Amino acid sequence: PSVQLPPVGGARDVFVFAVIDWHFRIQRPQHIARSLAESGRRVFYFSNHFVDADEPGYQLERLPGADALYQVKLHVKGAPAIYFDAPSDQTLAMLTRSIAKVIRDFSALSSLSIVQHAYWYPLVKRLPNSYRIYDCMDHHEGFGNVPAKLVEIEKKMLSSADLVTVTSSWLEDFARKYNPSVAVVRNAAEYSYFVTRPQQVFRDDKGRRIIGYYGAIAEWFDLDLVRNIALAYPDCLVLLVGNDTVGAKKELGDLPNVEFTGEVPYITLPFYLHAFDVCLLPFRVIPLTLATNPVKVYEYLAAGKSVVCVDLPEVGQFGGLVSCAGSNDDFIIKVGAALQESGGLAEHKSAERRRFASDQTWCHRGAELSKALKAVRMPRVSVIILTFNNIDLTRACLDSVLLRSDYPNLEVIVVDNASSDDTPAYLEDFTRRNPEVRVVLNRENLGFAAGNNVGLSIATGDYMVLLNNDTVVTHGWVMTLLRHFQDDPKLGLLGPVTNNIGNEAKIETSYSDLADMPAAALSYTLAHMGETYPMRTVAFFCVVIPRRIYEQVGPLDEEFGRGFFEDDDYCRRVEKLGLRIFCADDVFVHHHLSASFNKLKWQDREKIFKDNKKIYEAKWGVWVPHTYRDVDKKGVSQ
Repeated sequence: PSVQLPPVGGARDVFVFAVIDWHFRIQRPQHIARSLAESGRRVFYFSNHFVDADEPGYQLERLPGADALYQVKLHVKGAPAIYFDAPSDQTLAMLTRSIAKVIRDFSALSSLSIVQHAYWYPLVKRLPNSYRIYDCMDHHEGFGNVPAKLVEIEKKMLSSADLVTVTSSWLEDFARKYNPSVAVVRNAAEYSYFVTRPQQVFRDDKGRRIIGYYGAIAEWFDLDLVRNIALAYPDCLVLLVGNDTVGAKKELGDLPNVEFTGEVPYITLPFYLHAFDVCLLPFRVIPLTLATNPVKVYEYLAAGKSVVCVDLPEVGQFGGLVSCAGSNDDFIIKVGAALQESGGLAEHKSAERRRFASDQTWCHRGAELSKALKAVRMPRVSVIILTFNNIDLTRACLDSVLLRSDYPNLEVIVVDNASSDDTPAYLEDFTRRNPEVRVVLNRENLGFAAGNNVGLSIATGDYMVLLNNDTVVTHGWVMTLLRHFQDDPKLGLLGPVTNNIGNEAKIETSYSDLADMPAAALSYTLAHMGETYPMRTVAFFCVVIPRRIYEQVGPLDEEFGRGFFEDDDYCRRVEKLGLRIFCADDVFVHHHLSASFNKLKWQDREKIFKDNKKIYEAKWGVWVPHTYRDVDKKGVSQ
């Protein structure tokens, strides 16, 4: 299908790489996704359930409750489960091709990736122009059955994500060991859903008061504590609502006042909750639960119910709204006290609980997440554009950089090499209209190396990009280039693929009109997400230089004068440090090629070339001419 670019300045699309399917038990993943969709973003919820298929693709389901909320099931041969191993190379390749179709079909060129399970992270690292957020809901190692490969991926994700969101103070301390960018975004309640008592609620056929719990009944559930509660209050019904995966029904089967309902739909939870006289959180105190921020407590409070919890760190935030017990005996006493609540005092306490819960909704959490995202500091990137005449090309270049970079911490520096056309006047007017752009007007033509060095000397970026003025960039080019450096510490220099250059960065293109370039470029880059191509020399029409490399290597060698061989020379200097040089196959930049040099007489060009070749060979030996790409040579996936 034809590609329509997303509106400039619009909210980024949200990709939720979920730990559960949308139609499984409704939990944090679904609530976070819906809250972001309700704020006006397009949200794509990628299910952990894959479609077993031989060809890449996806299955789409539009979800109710928001204008643009979708569940996506990607095609993956064999449809592996995400919990038991990291994705194989073949699986990752097919996942990449499948999600590329989603990105293309929806023009989702600007995204936030919220990752909720380590399995997804190798895929997320390949996505173009996407923030990486790890939503850390649990201490996964605490489950005890997480494969070592997935634990290792999680540690890499913790350290390299742009933001780690955590649900508890315990997880905050854990995450900060890996990453300084951590935000606490706790769980919450769908307040409006739980606050109102439904017309029909559960009734015990024996008329007993009800001590209740709902949620998973798993290895963290304290069966001994529940037994003691049932024995202490034989005239009450202990009602346990949820999926039993530890044989609790059999273990407690001798107690006549304990009943199990099994798994129930989310929609029926108020039916049970509003029947409870006391709500329980009877968990064992183990590493897994120490990290837990229990959703159900928010929901219990939304209904105004008395709650008794074991002493976990996250229970402290509820203050006196819940009863916190330090031992089994204390827990039983507090259940008894809760059963005694009545009259005006009980109504007052119930109102206080509801009031608290009304400020702890998923809408609030969505706003907290959005605020945390705005506070994320991405590395500073300085784009240095050297100009000399060719005002129309400069205008197209600058317009594309401002329109399509889509990067939050960008510095644009334009250095003019004493243009003789209207370029200086245009640039002065441009910077008045765009005061964030810095313009330097050289009084004489310093040449390519020295002109760029002016820009490099005043740049403040963690990364510097040298960009010729005869280029036009594509959407999200900055972040996509930057990711390769973040994923490969041995990467020294990086350039994009292009339509017009004298080396391996040149690829076959199908467009003849520049208006068709973005769609044609996208077709190529989506087919090569996350891929790089090894090169000996990148051409400096567009090159990224990390500041740490620049500080070791220094500025461009100004002995090369007006141009030719300064990029070869710089690559040799970087190569000498033992660093790699690559071309990014997932970023395309259009290049008119040598717009300034083409205006020279061929004899003058030839002389400059020969003179600079001598300078280069005096430093590095015989120059090896550039070649075009060997189509049989595969790109390297980062």
